[in-house]
Amino acid sequence: MLKKLLVVMVAAALVVAAAGCAGGGKSDTIKIGVQGPISGDWALEGQGFVKAVTMLAEQINAKGGLLGKKIEIVQGDDKGDPKEASLVAQKMVSSKVIAVLGAYNSSATEPAAGIYNEAKILHITPSSTATKLTEKGYKMFFRTCFLDNRQGMFAADFIVNTLGKKKVALIHDNTTYAKGLADWTEKFLKEKGATVVFNDAITPKEKDFTSTLTKIKGLDPEVIYFTGYFSEGGLLLRQARELGIKAVFMAGDANNNPDFVKNAGLEAAKGAIITTLPLPQDLPYKEAKQFIADYKAKYGKEPESIWTLTMADAFRVVVEAIEKTKSTDPVKLAEYLHTQLKDFPGITGPITFDEKGDRLGSVHTAYVVNEKGEFVLYKKQ
Repeated sequence: MLKKLLVVMVAAALVVAAAGCAGGGKSDTIKIGVQGPISGDWALEGQGFVKAVTMLAEQINAKGGLLGKKIEIVQGDDKGDPKEASLVAQKMVSSKVIAVLGAYNSSATEPAAGIYNEAKILHITPSSTATKLTEKGYKMFFRTCFLDNRQGMFAADFIVNTLGKKKVALIHDNTTYAKGLADWTEKFLKEKGATVVFNDAITPKEKDFTSTLTKIKGLDPEVIYFTGYFSEGGLLLRQARELGIKAVFMAGDANNNPDFVKNAGLEAAKGAIITTLPLPQDLPYKEAKQFIADYKAKYGKEPESIWTLTMADAFRVVVEAIEKTKSTDPVKLAEYLHTQLKDFPGITGPITFDEKGDRLGSVHTAYVVNEKGEFVLYKKQ
């Protein structure tokens, strides 16, 4: 009987310990994880994540914290790699965070989301837009960005109704985000009577895309729409122009990055069009203006990416949930976000989540690269 009693007591202790891992235990701090590519090709995005959340946490801590506790930020560098993302997720679980904000790219977010959902940790991505991520039924998963299907709809409408073009080549890189955006764009283009003459992949991190571009040149498209990331997007554009391809070059929201222009070279980049959320300087909300002013005061320059601001919003809705529920239980926080958060005044606009954790609405727009290499709002000629 004594042995059986000891076994029961040990099992009960393990259950309590596991619950403490998911809910932050009785720590003197509230631990929130930030996951993203802090190093590597997309480091500008991951470092922007860390800067945004660090600044906001410091502001709250200076006022006494949340529920009498200071916020502690736990960083996880996944380099944008799915395998690294899984390792970071496991580290976050072991660190007893109550919430994780990230990752940047959908291919990294996808494996991490399953781990966080299983561990009952609140998980909010600011930038992973692949539609399928919220089709898995994860109750702990949310996002403060908008979905690929909505960007695909915007891009198709822009190509046909604004540019007046109907012969389109789509290039992706087979990542979760890029292929999803290409396929959604093809669907909506066809619904509008356009012809998709090409929809295929390049290999990420390659430097020579001559073979693919030569094939596309032979198909004579009016528009090329690249749905991958800026590190390849700029090179594709430069090489397309070197091959004499005159088609309008468009790219999705993973290219709204200064390195897109740098990789393309200014001469090639001029006139390129990016579909994206409004850039920081074009957001009309008072919350955006305050955040940008605070960010510049702390770091010496304004945020370089819109994803820095959607990350700030991810942090802010977690804080809102903690304050309103007076709890750090991730399950309670997720329930609040699903059922009670309505039109929260976000930096990037009002935030309400649907039953899947997706942000309602869509605010995509188009930018063109001007003579100075700047992204400016597109105006129909």
